[in-house]
Amino acid sequence: MQDRVRLVLIYGSVREGRFCDRVVAWACEQIAQRSEFELSLVDPAAMFRQPGEAPGAGEARHQALQQLLRADAFLIVTPEYNHGYPAALKQFIDEVPASWEARPVGFVSYGGVSGGLRAVEQLRQVLVEMHGMTVRSSVSFANAWEQFDERGRLREPRHANSAMAHLLVQLNWWAQTLRAGRERVAYERVRG
Repeated sequence: MQDRVRLVLIYGSVREGRFCDRVVAWACEQIAQRSEFELSLVDPAAMFRQPGEAPGAGEARHQALQQLLRADAFLIVTPEYNHGYPAALKQFIDEVPASWEARPVGFVSYGGVSGGLRAVEQLRQVLVEMHGMTVRSSVSFANAWEQFDERGRLREPRHANSAMAHLLVQLNWWAQTLRAGRERVAYERVRG
């Protein structure tokens, strides 16, 4: 039997009182229903309190980096701020370049009218440069604050749950395939 995919979910926001917590809770519920994933969470807020702030020290930072290096796949839950993704997320991605290499990355985004899709498209460009493999399917929540109730539950979950199921199928396939490839042939970053 194939080992479970080590999926690391990454919080995209470090703001206090962030809406990201609601979206992450929903994503975790969806992932928990699937037996092929071993889920762990990484919150860059433990490493970067505000955009532009230097990396924090300590055990939380070390543990997060170790989780990233052991991961088979990533799921980034990101907001869209001013037509882009958060600066702290960029700082976090740049801090751990080797962890993205030859690993699939999926996205759950949220925001205003675009649902965070502009942030996702920018992240795709960055992660390809980091040698990550972004999957096609994603989940987005337009006007997210209207889609979740005061308890953090989706008001109309059918479409989002279906989109998440498609995303997780793709993440699993790519994670299994790329892990087998990395085990067969060491990934070599060609510089040119």
